[in-house]
Amino acid sequence: MFTTIMVVDVVSRFDLYIYDNLNIYLTVSCEQRVVISNEHGEKLVGLLHQTSSNKLVILCHGFQATKASVMLSTCLNGPSPAALAKDDSILVGLAAALTREGINAFRFDFAGNGESEGEFQYGNYRKEAADLRSVVSYFSKQKYDIIALVGHSKGGNAVLLYASMYHDVPIVVNISGRFALERGIDGRLGKNFMQRIKKDGYIDVKNRKGEFEYRVTKASLEDRLSTDTLLSSRAISKGCRVLTIHGAKDEIVPAQDARMFAANVPNHELRIIADADHRYTGHEKELNSLVLDFVRSPHQCTSPLRPKL
Repeated sequence: MFTTIMVVDVVSRFDLYIYDNLNIYLTVSCEQRVVISNEHGEKLVGLLHQTSSNKLVILCHGFQATKASVMLSTCLNGPSPAALAKDDSILVGLAAALTREGINAFRFDFAGNGESEGEFQYGNYRKEAADLRSVVSYFSKQKYDIIALVGHSKGGNAVLLYASMYHDVPIVVNISGRFALERGIDGRLGKNFMQRIKKDGYIDVKNRKGEFEYRVTKASLEDRLSTDTLLSSRAISKGCRVLTIHGAKDEIVPAQDARMFAANVPNHELRIIADADHRYTGHEKELNSLVLDFVRSPHQCTSPLRPKL
């Protein structure tokens, strides 16, 4: 088998999870820092939040994000825009909420992101689904009961694509995933991006300061444009329960995308959070509650889908 595992260290510690400016939650968890090799031999680094249960939820981050929270020192002084762009603190909050309910949670960096090996790619949808396959394979062999996959933003696309390909996980939660992948590109690459990339073969994306961030190749752009969310949504098994959560005031992915998932995924529930943005600022507890209620629903116990690898 292509998947190998290495446990680098185990720590027990106090974790500070900040949900908003008024509410600070302190919890104790046992974490394992786990490294899993994907099918390309790249090491994927993750954190396993352990409880006494064997039930496990796998959490997937979004575009240019990571498994990690914003650093404590940064949070107490107010997170900077750069920190927010690079860290998916939504996953940290979800991991804390799950472990408080006695459910294990594993959050990891896709290849080319965070601590994981590999080169960052702009598209990479199928490869991220394959990375997720490596993670599911490992924990299934370790006798964990993988009850759900949860993804935020591009991570939502990863978990949905995974479900359309493998049909072995009973619950998928898509938080603010994008249905229309042909949209939103010019916001990052600028106008006339197709003409520019056909001419030069790539586009270098820079931040507001003019500093280089990442390169978009023609192949990586074609990977995004060739990923068929309509086909993959309809290919998800009826035995897989899917929840899409979206903010009504999402400034990055319009809520209409969530309605498109609802119209095409066979066994689907939709929840729109009024006034929530892409990061659910001020709505973190509501987000966590929706995810927990769906994952804990008695329907998941009767699902015929379980990892068979």
